[in-house]
Amino acid sequence: MASEDPTPGGGSAAALAVAMSVALSAMVARGSPDWPEARAAAVQAETLRARVGPLIQLDAELYEEALASLRLPQYTEAEVRSAAIRGALERAAEAPLLIAEAAADAACLAAEVVERGTADRKGDAVAAVFLAEGAAKAAARLVAVNLIMSPQDQRVQRADSAAKTASEAAQRAVES
Repeated sequence: MASEDPTPGGGSAAALAVAMSVALSAMVARGSPDWPEARAAAVQAETLRARVGPLIQLDAELYEEALASLRLPQYTEAEVRSAAIRGALERAAEAPLLIAEAAADAACLAAEVVERGTADRKGDAVAAVFLAEGAAKAAARLVAVNLIMSPQDQRVQRADSAAKTASEAAQRAVES
C-alpha cells in the first residue's frame, strides 16, 4: 500500500480494517467464558471475516479497471469514452459498498462484544468497534466518490446508512 501505485488503496485498506475488527471481536468472544453466546459471536465474526477478505482484492481490481477507463485516449468518441468511464466507476463502487455494509455488521457485532464480553478485554472490543466505524466511513466516502456523477444513486444512500449504523454502534459501545 505504501508504494506509488494507486492500488491497493483506500477500499482495500477499509476491508482490511473490517477483517481486523472482526478478528478482535472473535478473540474477545473466545476469551469470555461467562458469556453464553460467546461462541456464536465468534462464529459470526469468522463469517464476517470470510465475507470481507475477498473484497480486499476485488476493490483493487475494480479500481484498476476504473483507472484504465480514465486513461482512454482523448480521441476516443466522447459518448463511448464517457460510457466506459461511467460504467467502470459504477463497478468500482460495488466493492466499497459491500465493505461499508460488512463494516456496519462488524461494528454492531463489536458493540455487542463490548457489552457482553469479559471486562478485562473490553479495550480490544472497543478498538474493534472503532476499526469497523472508520472502515464504514471510508468505504462510504469511496462509494460517493466513484458515483460522483450520480449523487442520488441508491448505493450512495446505502453506504451512508451503513456508515451511520457503524457510528451508532460505536456510540453505544462507548456508552456501555
